[in-house]
Amino acid sequence: GNVGTTFFLMTSQDAPRFKVVTMDIAVADPVIKDVVPEQDSVLLNASLVAGRLLISYLADVKTEVRRYTLDGKADSVVKLPSIGTAGGFEGKQDSPETFFVFTSFNTPRVIYRYDVASNTARVWAQPKVAIDLSQIAVEQRFYNSKDGTHVPMFLVRRKDVTRPAPTLLYAYRGFGIPLVPAFSPALLGWVEQGGVYAIANIRGGSEYGKAWHEAGRRQNKQNVFDDFIAAGEYLKAQGITPQGGLAIQGGSNGGILVGAVVNQRPDLFAAALPQVGVMDMLRFDQFTSGKTWVDELGSPAQEADFRNLLNYSPYHNIQSGKAYPAILATTADTDDRVVPGHTFKYVAALQTANIGPKPHLARIETRAGHGAGKPTDKIIAETADMWAFAAHWTGLNVGTGK
Repeated sequence: GNVGTTFFLMTSQDAPRFKVVTMDIAVADPVIKDVVPEQDSVLLNASLVAGRLLISYLADVKTEVRRYTLDGKADSVVKLPSIGTAGGFEGKQDSPETFFVFTSFNTPRVIYRYDVASNTARVWAQPKVAIDLSQIAVEQRFYNSKDGTHVPMFLVRRKDVTRPAPTLLYAYRGFGIPLVPAFSPALLGWVEQGGVYAIANIRGGSEYGKAWHEAGRRQNKQNVFDDFIAAGEYLKAQGITPQGGLAIQGGSNGGILVGAVVNQRPDLFAAALPQVGVMDMLRFDQFTSGKTWVDELGSPAQEADFRNLLNYSPYHNIQSGKAYPAILATTADTDDRVVPGHTFKYVAALQTANIGPKPHLARIETRAGHGAGKPTDKIIAETADMWAFAAHWTGLNVGTGK
C-alpha cells in the first residue's frame, strides 16, 4: 500500500525470509529504506490498514499476525483463535477495519471482521459441519531427525483418545510447499474413528524459508526420508502409536517419499498409501510434465543426479527378502501429470518380489486425473478405500470409534 507518495513494499532482496521497505516515488532518485527488517519467521503478507502495518508471518508453521506502526515499531499482535492459518487482512489505508479467514485441522474456513483500533476480531461468517469439532484436539510436537535437525509435526485426534492409537502419518516434502494447518473432512474421517493423524513438516517445504527447501532438494533428498523415518520412530517412542499401528500416506511428490521410506525401513510401517506417486526416478523426465521437475529432483541425464536418484528410486530399490508393509498404491487412468505407468510398474515389481505375505495392490480410478477437479463422489470412494485399507492393517476398529 501507500501513504501519499510513500509506498510500502515486500522484498526478499538481502532477506530470504522477506522484509518490508519503503520508497518515496516523488523523489528523483528514491532510496529504499527498511521499515520492518527480516525476522526469524517467514513473512507471508503485509497490509496497510487504518494507519497500521498488519504483517503475517509463518512462525513454526503457524500464522502469527504482528502489528507495526508506519515507522516500523512493534505494536502488539492480532490474537488468533488457536493453532492455525490466517489470511486476508486487505483493506484501505483510511478504513477502520478489515477481514481475515482462519482455518485449522479442527476449524473450517471462518471469516472474521477485525477492528484495527481495538485490536479485536469477531466471527462474520462460519460454515456448519456435521461433527462436534470442539472434541477434536490439535497439538504441535517437535522431534529430532537423524542429523539432529529439529522438525515440527502436528497431531490431530479426538480429545478422548489418550492411549496409543493407530496413526496415519502424512507428508509432502518438496517444491518449497509448506504443509500449514487446514481443514480436511477426509482427515477427520480417520480421526473421528479414533485414529491419530500426524502431519510431519519435513525438509523440502518452505516452513522455515528457502533454506528449509534447499535442505530437501536434489542432492539433499535423503534428509527428507530421514526426517520422515524419524517422525515414525518418534510416534512409536512417545507412545502415540502402538507397535504395528503406523500407516503412512503421501501423494504425487509425496508418493516418492512413501515409496522410498518403505524401501529403507519396511519394518517401521504396517501399511503404506502412495498416491499418484513418481516411482521410477530414472525415467520421470520422459513423460508429460516430468521435465519441469528436473530443477527440484535432478536430471537423470547428469551422472551425479542419476546416482542420487538411483539411490532412492522406489521402483529400483525394492528389497527382495525383506517383509514389507501392506501397500495400496493409487493412480488414475488419465493422469497426465504423473502418468499411471509409474504406479503400474511399481506394483508389478512389488508383486513379483519376495517381500512377504501382505498385499501390494493398485487402485486405479477411471475417468480421472491427478486429483484437481476430481468429483466429490470419487474423492469419497477413494478416501474410504484408503482409510479402510489402513485401518485393517493398523488395527483401527472402523465403525466403533475405538
